Formats: sequence, C-alpha cells, structure tokens
Amino acid sequence: MSAAPRPRATLRRRLTLLLATASAVLGAVVVVAGLVFARQVELQRDVTEVYFDAISRADTAYVQLVDAETSVRGFALTGDEITLEPYERATASEQDFQALAQRLEASDADPELVAYARSAADAATAWRTQFADPLVAQVRAEGTAAVSGADVEAGRVLFDEARAPIEAYLAQLRADRLGAVAELQTWTALSATIVALLVVAAAAAGVTLWLALRRWVLAPVAELAGASRAVAGGDLSHVVEVDGPGELRALAGDVEHMRRTLVDQLDELRVSRAQVEEAHDRLAEQAEELRRSNRDLEQFAYVASHDLQEPLRKVASFTQLLQKRYGGQLDERADQYIDFAVDGAKRMQRLIQDLLGFSRVGRVGGEVVDVDLDAALDRAVDQLGTRIEETGALVTHDPLPTVRGEEALLVQLFQNLVGNAVKFRHPDRTPHVHVGVRRVDEGWEVECRDNGIGIDPQYAERVFVIFQRLHPKDLYEGTGIGLALCKKIVEFHGGRIWIPETDGEGTTVRLLLPVPDDDRPDAGGTEQ
Repeated sequence: MSAAPRPRATLRRRLTLLLATASAVLGAVVVVAGLVFARQVELQRDVTEVYFDAISRADTAYVQLVDAETSVRGFALTGDEITLEPYERATASEQDFQALAQRLEASDADPELVAYARSAADAATAWRTQFADPLVAQVRAEGTAAVSGADVEAGRVLFDEARAPIEAYLAQLRADRLGAVAELQTWTALSATIVALLVVAAAAAGVTLWLALRRWVLAPVAELAGASRAVAGGDLSHVVEVDGPGELRALAGDVEHMRRTLVDQLDELRVSRAQVEEAHDRLAEQAEELRRSNRDLEQFAYVASHDLQEPLRKVASFTQLLQKRYGGQLDERADQYIDFAVDGAKRMQRLIQDLLGFSRVGRVGGEVVDVDLDAALDRAVDQLGTRIEETGALVTHDPLPTVRGEEALLVQLFQNLVGNAVKFRHPDRTPHVHVGVRRVDEGWEVECRDNGIGIDPQYAERVFVIFQRLHPKDLYEGTGIGLALCKKIVEFHGGRIWIPETDGEGTTVRLLLPVPDDDRPDAGGTEQ
C-alpha cells in the first residue's frame, strides 16, 4: 500500500515566508544603514561645525592674546594709549580662553581636551593677572620710567610659559579634528558599502521573488492553462494535473473534476441522443401510422356518409309516404311509431350531412384567398335568415378584417357560431349576438358574444369534442358536431378557439386567426 502524498505547502504560506525573510533581511540592512548614516551625520557635524568652530575660536583667542602681549610691551616702552587698544579689545572680547574652557566644560566634550583647554585658560589668565594688568596700571600711574627692561623680560618669559599650554590645546584640537575626519572617512566608506549591499539585497530579493513566482505561480498556471486548452480543444481524455502549491493543485483538481463531469455528461448525452433518435424514429413511425389511420378514418367517414345517403333517403321517403297515406287510419300507437321513424330518419340525415361536412374540412381542399370577414358574416346571417326572423334575434358586429383562408369554411364557421347563439337563447330575453375583433401579437382575435343561457365553465373544453351535447335532444335540436366543426375549421386556418369566463349573462366564444401584419381593424360598429 502506497503512502499518502505529503500535503504541499500553500502558495500563501510560501509567499508569506519568502516575503517575511526578505523583509527581515532588508529591515536589518536598513537598520544598520540608519545607524551608520546617523553616525556619519554626527561625525560630519563634529568635523564641519564643532571642531571647526572650536579651532576658529581658539585661533582667534590666541591671535588676540599675542596682539595683547605685543601691545602691552609697546605701551610699557611708549606709554601711548593707542598701542594699548589690542590689549583692551582682547580683555573685552568674549572669545578668550577662559570662555572657551567654560564652554567645553559645559558640553559633553572629551575630558582630556577639557583639561588642555583649562590649562590654556589658566596660563592666559596668569599672564594677564600677574604681568599685563599690573604693568599697565604701573605705567599709567608712574609712567614708562617706572618699568625696567628686566620687568619687560620677565613678562616675555611669563608669556612664553603661557604660550606652551595654549599651543598644546590648539594641537590637541587639530589632532582630534583629524581623528574625526579619519573616522568620518571610515564611516563614509562603510555607508557606501551598506548602500551597495542594500542595492544588492534588493536586487537579490527581487530576483528571488521573480524566480519563486515563476516556479510557484507562472509555471503551474501555464501548465494548467495548457491542459485546459487541450480539454477545451476537444481532447477530453487529457488528464488535468499540476505540480505546484496547494491552491493551484486544488484548482487543477477542480478543473479535472469538471473534465470528468463533462465526460460523464457527454456520455449521458450520447446515450440520451441515441434514445431520442430511437424515440424520434418510433414517433415518426407512429405519426405516419396515425396519419394513415386518420386518412382511413376520414375516407371511411366520407364513404360511409355518402353511401348511407341513398338508403337513408329511401327510408325517410317511404316513412313519410306511410305517414301521409295511413296517418289517422291506424290506431294511435301506430301513428306514434310512424312519427318516431320519420323523426329518426330526419335526424339521421342531418347527422350524416354534418359528419360528411366535418370529414371534408381540410380534405377537400378549396382555394385559399383573401376573405372579407364582413362579407362572410353577412352570408352566414343570410343563410340563418329564417331562424333569426322567427326568434327576433339581433346580430351586430364591429368592422371585421380580411384574412387568408377558405371562404366557404369561414362562412360555415360564422353560421355555426351565430346559429348556436340563436338556438341556445334565453327564453326571457330577445337574442342579441355581437361579433367583435381586436388585434393581438399573434393575429386577429374574433369574439362572438350572446345573451343566451350560457355554458358552465367546467364544460368549456368538452363542448368542442364531436358528438358532445350538454342538453337533451328533445330540448335543443342538433347533432353535437357544430362547435367541433368550428374548432376543426379554425385549426385548419392555423388558429385556435376557446371559451373564456364570461362576465354577466350569455356565452363568449373567442377564436384567433393569423392575418397579414399590415391588416388593421377600423373603429366603429354596424348592425344587421
């Protein structure tokens, strides 16, 4: 038994680890670079500001002290106050060694440098307090004669003694500055190295990320795309499998599942198609058999109706002759039997004629022409003239359109609809039949509405079945073929007929006939 495959790390986890490592490395480099740059800036400030300012101030103080010493010796020889001006400026100046030493002591300077500065300040102060100030005061008080050459020489010696620590302080300042410059150069080189390292690290991180993305994303996606294209191209046997991170392997698994599902569905579709083709063949055979059976039935109905006409006419003729010749000569029961025979023969004649007309619809092809429904309705009303006159019926209609069809069949359609409306009239109302029309998307919707006894909605479909009657024949004459014939005529013209729910009294029969698109009904109405 093979071991289960080790689950692959997800792409999210791999990228997170890679980016975290790159971020840590770059962060460390940035932190080190920040420290180096901070030290570099600090050393640059020391070199360009701190040491430069300290040396400048020390040089200025030293020059002022030398000028003061020279002016004091000149004042001792001449007693001229003008020669004492450098000394007075040095005394009034704030940039003397005493002030420099105090600034260094107040700052966080090197203790050794502070000691040099304090020694230089003490030496300058000692020269001024021990020699310069007393000599100037003596000359001003007693004149130049009061100062001997030995006093001047003693002052020179004292100044030379003060010069040594001052020069040592200046030398220490310059030495410290040179050290700072050297350290600055070192840190500058280190900064350049770190910048180069940072660039290299960024480039390495970018290359690593690119290689990782190409290996973890681009290559598996390209492999998955190639497999998907192969499947989409029709190679459904191509297995979709990708070696990569967990997400892409899961995606490849979903695509592979979809491929297998598609293969299964195609197999089922092939089986279903074969079944449909087999069913279609059986249905075609059954349809052909049904058409043949219908033709046989129609031929049988026509032949039967036609062949029954002759013997039925003889039966009707002789029964009528028998009634005419022997009526009243026999007993009452015999007269009743003769009446039954005559009535049955007449009804059989009507039934055979209606059945013959029903079988001729669609079989005996007439010419299909443009039929004016107004004229067709007028002919139907004319043929029903006697019945309409006897019942006092009122037949009205809207302007009716022109449709394509067989004129005789459409006249028969209106004759049956209006005749039914007059036949099934309400005994308490004068019959009123109205034929309306409206244009719908499918064609012309013709409506025949009356105020008769109406039809129960539960029988709205049944009345269109041949030989179906809702009333006994002794109440309403007929064969039960009228509405079935209407349905067959309408369907022959590509339409449909139905009985909707009627608001109020009477019955509404609607039929839909296809018509040319440019045909439109006019408004208004006429009365017959």
